Amino acid sequence: MRKTCIVPWTKEWEESYRKEAVILKAIFKDELVDIYHIGSTSIQSIGFAKPIIDILIVVRNIELIDSYNRKMMLLDYEPRGENGIPGRRYFPKGMENRTHHIHIFQVGNENIKSHLEFKEYLIEHPMDAKSYGDLKCKLAKEYPNNTKEYQLGKENFVMS
Repeated sequence: MRKTCIVPWTKEWEESYRKEAVILKAIFKDELVDIYHIGSTSIQSIGFAKPIIDILIVVRNIELIDSYNRKMMLLDYEPRGENGIPGRRYFPKGMENRTHHIHIFQVGNENIKSHLEFKEYLIEHPMDAKSYGDLKCKLAKEYPNNTKEYQLGKENFVMS
């Protein structure tokens, strides 16, 4: 069972993203349109995050991404298909001790805009970002062994 572990923000997450982005760009080069560091590890003013690097990849044709599953598996990523979000391809890395989450969407998918707008909002509103970090800490203490409840607890903040 995965545990919800929240730690203070660190600059090392930016470097981890940069290193992984180089590898992912080499894999998806023919399909890649853009790549972004998203999630709490990408926003210093949140202050706290699960130590998992979320990466958003924008591609030309989502239907071709399944053909990259073998290459991703060689890098210890687990292909999970849409994993509950239509039009996405999702690849977690690290099994029980996750280090990265890759979210891939085709150009024009509304999820790209919502991820990037949420990140931009929190960067522009550091007090809201801090409140989000505080909420994450509170939820991690309440639900250390229940990632689903932790995620549900964050949804109200994200949707408001």
